[in-house]
Amino acid sequence: MQKKILLVGLVVMLTSTLQLKAQYAKQDSTYKKFFIGSTLFVLANLLPDDNAPDFVQLNFGYRLTPKDVLSLELKTWKYAWSLGIPYGQFFEAPEEKFPGYIREYGFALAYQRFWWKGLFTGVHVMPAWQTFVNDEGNRIDKGFQVFNTYRIGYHFKLLKDSFFIQPAIAITHRPYHTRMPDSFKQLDDKWPKLFFGEPGLHFGFNF
Repeated sequence: MQKKILLVGLVVMLTSTLQLKAQYAKQDSTYKKFFIGSTLFVLANLLPDDNAPDFVQLNFGYRLTPKDVLSLELKTWKYAWSLGIPYGQFFEAPEEKFPGYIREYGFALAYQRFWWKGLFTGVHVMPAWQTFVNDEGNRIDKGFQVFNTYRIGYHFKLLKDSFFIQPAIAITHRPYHTRMPDSFKQLDDKWPKLFFGEPGLHFGFNF
């Protein structure tokens, strides 16, 4: 998983150097209001790794104004380490691995605000339903959490505004979750509910 996050971060940095046309002018009344898209993180499923995330995301969005955007993000993925472990020696360390993994299904409601050209901030609030699976592949419990993402990034228009990409950096936050099985909880409680510096690269098709 760490390799995948580093790959996404590298692509974000490379993409941010491109000289592409940015967001929409105030006088532009013909911009496309709807879009469908996803995130480059889905490509992490293709990398050889023992911790494959089985990540799927589909975004549907609507531009209320040139500066205000609402979207719905449908997601599922799995993970075997606490989401609060920072980058460093404990990130995906064997001793921090859950005795199994957590599979989540959720939908995020997202609001983006554009401030200057393509520069935007966003808030994503996702209720997520969890299934806890042990090392033998058996489901041992269910749970629920609220998973928020606070994002800052830049919007680039491509191919006459038919497509776009949005490299970004984020803070993720778990303000609420139900009690985990004890074997998972003991490991998760060691780490904060905030994670700083998660890279992202959303892309989409406008229509």
